[in-house]
Amino acid sequence: MLIENEFQVPAPADHLWDYLLDVERIAPCVPGAELTEVVDDRTWKGRIGMKLGPVSLSFAGTVTVRERDDAAHRVVLHAKGLEQRGKGAADVVVTAWLEPGDGVTTVAMRSDITLAGTVAQVSRGLLPDVSAKLTQQFADCLRESMSAQEAEAHASGGAAAPTPRRPRAIGGIRLGLYAIFHAVGRFFRRMSGRRPA
Repeated sequence: MLIENEFQVPAPADHLWDYLLDVERIAPCVPGAELTEVVDDRTWKGRIGMKLGPVSLSFAGTVTVRERDDAAHRVVLHAKGLEQRGKGAADVVVTAWLEPGDGVTTVAMRSDITLAGTVAQVSRGLLPDVSAKLTQQFADCLRESMSAQEAEAHASGGAAAPTPRRPRAIGGIRLGLYAIFHAVGRFFRRMSGRRPA
């Protein structure tokens, strides 16, 4: 299943890119996500909870960076997760990039999702709508977190880098696969203002 989402952030592409790549800082904005281990600067492990109708699912998995182009602000992430009670598995490849605009930057994501087991049955037809809602929740949390950091920087007079504020996890529907999409980082890129082919 192919799902595309995007949202806008009032920040320059370079600044937003650096912020999005800080997985530990943005992980609390991913609904239902818990970052459990930073293996290295290209690999993360985590757990994620999701509820679809009457079915509650809990995934444990790994996200790795397949490709990263800092100049183009583009990244390709691969995530694999197993449902901890044996109800299925998820395999996701996310291509994400930034598109700079006039005073705002668009974060665009294209997720190729393969599901197996119970999760494939219960999520059929639901993922696009739920993904759109969770993308909006993530975007709202991200903007609030960046605004809080800027406020702290101004309050300190720019004399020292402020300690990043850890945003609260978002409530509401939780879809573990969203963390996988976007990477917990969310995942974050741009291709000279064009979407990748």
